[in-house]
Amino acid sequence: MAKRLGILTSGGDCPGLNAVIRGAVLKGETVHGQEFVGFLDGWKGLIEGNAITLDRRSVRGLSSQGGTIIRTSRVGPYREPDGGAENIKKRMKQLGIDGIIAIGGEGTASASKRLFEDGVNIVGVPKTIDNDLAATDYTFGFSTAVEIATEAIDRLRTTGNSHKRCMVLEVMGRHAGWIALFSGIAGGAHAILIPEQPETIEQISEWVRSVVHRGRAPMVVVAEGFKFPDMDEAHSTKGLDGFNRPRLGGIGEVLAPLIEEHTGIETRSTVLGHIQRGGAPSAFDRVLATRLGMAVTDLIADGGWGQMVALHGTNIARVDFAEALADLKTVPPESYADYRQLFG
Repeated sequence: MAKRLGILTSGGDCPGLNAVIRGAVLKGETVHGQEFVGFLDGWKGLIEGNAITLDRRSVRGLSSQGGTIIRTSRVGPYREPDGGAENIKKRMKQLGIDGIIAIGGEGTASASKRLFEDGVNIVGVPKTIDNDLAATDYTFGFSTAVEIATEAIDRLRTTGNSHKRCMVLEVMGRHAGWIALFSGIAGGAHAILIPEQPETIEQISEWVRSVVHRGRAPMVVVAEGFKFPDMDEAHSTKGLDGFNRPRLGGIGEVLAPLIEEHTGIETRSTVLGHIQRGGAPSAFDRVLATRLGMAVTDLIADGGWGQMVALHGTNIARVDFAEALADLKTVPPESYADYRQLFG
């Protein structure tokens, strides 16, 4: 039975990471007699053998803290010259590590699947504020991101009303519109623009004019991956990230002047950016992250390598990495169409 385990957090930081670490260490030590180390800076720490001891004392009070105490990066496990499954297995043997708990999103799950297929004992915990992993109903971090975005909408509406301006808020989500949809609904936005549903500037302008005609200040929420119908790719001017994916962002700055040009209504854009990923996690995210951290130690105790824990309904389930990566979870057309009737 695996007794000494390494934990790493990879990819973008996310509220709730520390709660996962705490849940795993507390239950792993108490129930399964497991020992833990934390690899610093994600896969980079594993490749380089840079780790710290994680025990009850070191995880005390972590549930309410944002970020990750073992830090993260977008370095992949197959980075040359020290990466790759064989080098990682040698590093694990040097450190006496029986298996790895990888906490991350789609990129981390893909890397974990490849490592498992190459003979590395590894399990996963899904993490992303985007809520775009189909194998789990919700990911921790999403609730916090939505709350932060909703508060931003509330604040922007007051300044928009004061100046009779149209306010545009750009939120994260990559190619899934969940943050935009949930925060837009919660904040009473007059238009919600998501990657799954292109909209023309003419339609957006019609919604904005309709709001102004009722004596209101329009509030538009746009996801960073939103595209106009004539766009082949989401707006990106910031190069590639560590997983060779385009860094999205800036569509709000494109949209605002177009709205003003088409309507004559003064329009301002705000990009919420990394504020969505920072700070203390919500109560929901603390509970979900703790449950996932506890469950992953049970998974290891049962020898469930090559799997990750997930939320199905109100229950914690186990799914293979292959199943976890089968589909990107996007907003269903019927869900968007239902709320679209309320725009304008």
